[in-house]
Amino acid sequence: MNKLDVTFVRIYLTESEGLMEDLLKRLHDEEKVQGVTVFRGISGFGKSGKLHASSLLDMSLDLPLVMEFFDVPQKVDGILEHLRKDIEPGHIVSWPATLVV
Repeated sequence: MNKLDVTFVRIYLTESEGLMEDLLKRLHDEEKVQGVTVFRGISGFGKSGKLHASSLLDMSLDLPLVMEFFDVPQKVDGILEHLRKDIEPGHIVSWPATLVV
């Protein structure tokens, strides 16, 4: 079994920020990361304490989004430098991981 050291990144967003599509395009087209997954949360809140949730009465959605990706550490370091300009501080988490190849 072969293994590769990678850095895993998780980015916390909300739908109303409107950042997901541009960020996804950048990670795919420009940064060419190995893969990205975006999850839509049922509900959540962050530092502001504002609850982002959906009910049957909502006409528009402002749900939490979580975007995850991984790649080799050197590449991720460069990507994180770019992301820090667009993503609010405290909304990016990263950690070392092992990819089984």
